[in-house]
Amino acid sequence: MAPAWIGEFDLLLRPWEDSDLDAVLRGISDPEFRRWNAVTVPPPDEEGARTFLERRAAGWEQGDSVAFAVTAQAEGPDVVVGSVGLAMIDHVQRSARVSYWILPEFRGRGYASRALEALTRWAFHEELRLHRLELGHALGHGASCRVAERCAYGLEGTLRGAMPGSDGGMWDIHLHARIATDPEPDLRARAAR
Repeated sequence: MAPAWIGEFDLLLRPWEDSDLDAVLRGISDPEFRRWNAVTVPPPDEEGARTFLERRAAGWEQGDSVAFAVTAQAEGPDVVVGSVGLAMIDHVQRSARVSYWILPEFRGRGYASRALEALTRWAFHEELRLHRLELGHALGHGASCRVAERCAYGLEGTLRGAMPGSDGGMWDIHLHARIATDPEPDLRARAAR
């Protein structure tokens, strides 16, 4: 797939670039991020950040994942505030898994919700034309649950022991999902803040 650029709300979602290495390193090194994702991300060092960027580029080339650096007009040109993407893209089943993270200094401003919603609309209506998107997060990760709810990803249930946890155990996850025919949430008021 050709890398895409998505401009929606006050955000620009663009493919990751080598020049984003510092933002990636800060993101994958964040203790709160690692608490919920430690097993599924590279080590929190420069080599790990390079691996993150290489995997994102490879996903576009292979067509099985897409990843975007999230930038916000309010923070200045080319200031990366976080990440959003799709993994496990199944073109036959027309489904994928969403993921996102926001750097600590930009949390609480609605960027995760708006980035997820921009990605969702793109995945349903543009080149991919997917039908179902799933969002899984560890039980207890309230912030991620609230993002899912704001973006109309309905809670479908709990998957027991479905995710390796940062404590070495297997954690239960909430499974949220949205399909292309679900109503879109209105996030404009949050974007105007």
